[in-house]
Amino acid sequence: MTALASRGRSTPADTRRRLVVIGNGMAGARAVEEILARGGAVQHRITMFGDEPYGNYNRIMLSHVLSGEEDAGGIFLNSLDWYRENGITLHAGVRVEKIDRFAKLVFSDDGRATPYDVLIIATGSRSSMPAVEGLYTPGGRLLQGVFAFRTIDDTQGMVSYAQQDHHRRAVVIGGGLLGLEAARGLQSHGVGVDVVHSGGHLMNAQMGPDGGAVLRRSVEALGIRVHTSSRTTAILGGDKVRGVQLRDQPNIECDLVVVAAGIRPNVEVAVTSGLPVERAIVVDDHMRVPDEDEIYAVGECVQHRGEVYGLVAPLWEQAAVLADHVTGADPSSVYLGSRTATKLKVAGVDVASMGLQAPERDTDEHLVFSEPSRGVFKSIVIRDSKIVGATLLGDSRKVAYLTQAFDRGLPLPEERVSLLFDLGGPGEEAGVAELGGDAQVCNCNGVSKRAITDTVRGGCTTLSGVMDVTRAGKGCGSCKLLVRQVVEWAADGTVDEDPAAEYYVPGVPLEKAALMSAIRDRGLRSVSAVFAALAPAGAEDAKSKMGLASLLKMMWAGEYIDERDARFVNDRVHANIQRDGTFSVVPQMKGGVTSPEQLRRIADVADKYNIPMVKLTGGQRIDLLGVPKEDLPKVWADLGMPSGYAYGKSFRTVKTCVGQEFCRFGTGDSTKLGIEIESRFQGIESPAKLKLAVSGCPRNCAESLVKDVGVVAVDGGRWEIYIGGAAGAHIRKGDLLATVDDPGTVTLLAGRFMQYYREHANWLERTYSFVPRVGIEHLRAVIVDDAEGIAAGLDEAMQRSVDSYTDPWAERNDPFTPGQFRTSLPLEVLPRVPIR
Repeated sequence: MTALASRGRSTPADTRRRLVVIGNGMAGARAVEEILARGGAVQHRITMFGDEPYGNYNRIMLSHVLSGEEDAGGIFLNSLDWYRENGITLHAGVRVEKIDRFAKLVFSDDGRATPYDVLIIATGSRSSMPAVEGLYTPGGRLLQGVFAFRTIDDTQGMVSYAQQDHHRRAVVIGGGLLGLEAARGLQSHGVGVDVVHSGGHLMNAQMGPDGGAVLRRSVEALGIRVHTSSRTTAILGGDKVRGVQLRDQPNIECDLVVVAAGIRPNVEVAVTSGLPVERAIVVDDHMRVPDEDEIYAVGECVQHRGEVYGLVAPLWEQAAVLADHVTGADPSSVYLGSRTATKLKVAGVDVASMGLQAPERDTDEHLVFSEPSRGVFKSIVIRDSKIVGATLLGDSRKVAYLTQAFDRGLPLPEERVSLLFDLGGPGEEAGVAELGGDAQVCNCNGVSKRAITDTVRGGCTTLSGVMDVTRAGKGCGSCKLLVRQVVEWAADGTVDEDPAAEYYVPGVPLEKAALMSAIRDRGLRSVSAVFAALAPAGAEDAKSKMGLASLLKMMWAGEYIDERDARFVNDRVHANIQRDGTFSVVPQMKGGVTSPEQLRRIADVADKYNIPMVKLTGGQRIDLLGVPKEDLPKVWADLGMPSGYAYGKSFRTVKTCVGQEFCRFGTGDSTKLGIEIESRFQGIESPAKLKLAVSGCPRNCAESLVKDVGVVAVDGGRWEIYIGGAAGAHIRKGDLLATVDDPGTVTLLAGRFMQYYREHANWLERTYSFVPRVGIEHLRAVIVDDAEGIAAGLDEAMQRSVDSYTDPWAERNDPFTPGQFRTSLPLEVLPRVPIR
């Protein structure tokens, strides 16, 4: 009976079609993802072959792995578990050698013959290795010290070789995107780098000679030596690399050679199997190989309408069309080619390139702006009032609109200069009009363009009103400009004036300068006094209290009259409230420096109060998360350390590297200077938070270029001061304010800038908005050259704030009010953050 029953329950045959994918790179895996998204797993039993013994990873991120910014494990797109979870059989580290199109079999180098009903070829491309004497050993292997730059193994090999102490110099063959990324990455390992490029200028495939000259200047400023119009004729060294020989130029001694001279499509399996191959595998608009009903190809191994693409965007577009046809989801889907636009950071320099590099016809318009001293170059080619090409270097603020205009052929403003600079204008409006109704404008609160336009058409025609109704722009705030543009577009030019938008705080109808003047003239030293004297009918406005409290404290320093109801809860209890109603406590570690004794105390406190999470912050501090409000005074008392100011609209931390004390490349004592700056300015109020950093050399391990104020030590004992940088919701490299000779001047100018910012910035306006709004030239004139004669006043005002500092955690033993640290009864159940 058992045997009969067992036979009766035999597993039914798998009738799904057999889909085989040759290639497990970004194109192959993306095609499979698109197929799965269309329900392809129900139709197909999927088998994939990949040369590399890994899952699928993001090849674009290899330069980050080389520079040490990213671990190799962090760039994987799909882990091996992903294949198992999706029922995909992956043969990793197995190469397919031939296809039998008639028997519908693929033969791999492990002796396997795998049948298919549908076949996808996604074999990608490989590094192009030039015919250079000495590149290979007699056995056919690359000479020791020579590397391609294409795979994880290539990259890890380079890192390992560059980190050997006796390897001090490298030559990168190729001055394109990949070569420059390789050069910059190698520099991070302390290796001197020369770039040898056969073209007349760097990145000649993406930009013209003028842009290339500006890029060269920026790259050479990083310490990378550049040799253009120069061809490598031989690799020197019998058993390993000892140098390179150039045509018509002196030899260059080196220990390491990286070949980044372009890529070649991997078409061997297609050629061997008799498929049509020209520059790459030929496909039609369905991504199907001609005359082959069930064979498709996708990615860098493909030639479509004569074009071979080496960028990711075309690959995504191809994969979607291919999936539509393989699954039958959309038989009408076609791929008609891609308009390629590249926006990236090359060796630390913002670069964007799309379409033509230069005009081709007499009737083409050509806009050019060049500022080599700042590394800025902009070029736009216009034909028939449409953008057909653009190159931006060193300033990418207009890239979003230009890319949209290039992709969609948007109408351009008659005032062409607004394409290059932020003059305000119809360009952005045209872009907003093209957005679909479902386009998400505010990611934080999930607000679409349609929600905003419906609100406007419902009768709300002020920006602040729309923001209040929809919550658009109420999250991180990075979308406020776009929200404004959508409101203006939806209102068709009839946006009502919202006078409160110009007020420093909404409850007092005065701009900041007038408000400060009135406060000073009347001697108003408390928030309630300001409302009584300056608000309509003396009415208090809760939304205005924090901004007024901050302003008054900045203006009056020790003479300010503190009223606790004007503070946000973080400032009332001197800790950072979390989503579950508990608080996080961050003890101060000036400059990120701590001691074993402090660490023991922090560990003991974490144990004693059952702190659920102890975490390092991005500012080099230790965050104790999950502290109940009533425990705050006891936690502080046991810690015995000042507050790290991780909660307020104020000066917070100074991040530092180890500088010349321990780093082999440090040229300045960044740790000492960082501690001095943090000690001086700790706790000062400002319109928004201030994060600082000091780096001991241009390698910038403390990320100084993206801080509100960043300081970098350079050769000769000098220091560069950058202002207005950001690396959060906004990304912005700071502007160079000055280069000075000593740490004392750094502290003076940093404090002077912060005081000017405190007096002139809008409430909640970060420096990354303030600096470009005011202009670096104006700030340099005021702060460095004292063009307005106010420098002494700024220094004096800052000194008053510094002198009035008191440790807020001192209130732990003497609460300001009886309920300061008493838990409030929650009106609703707060979400609980999972404890790890």
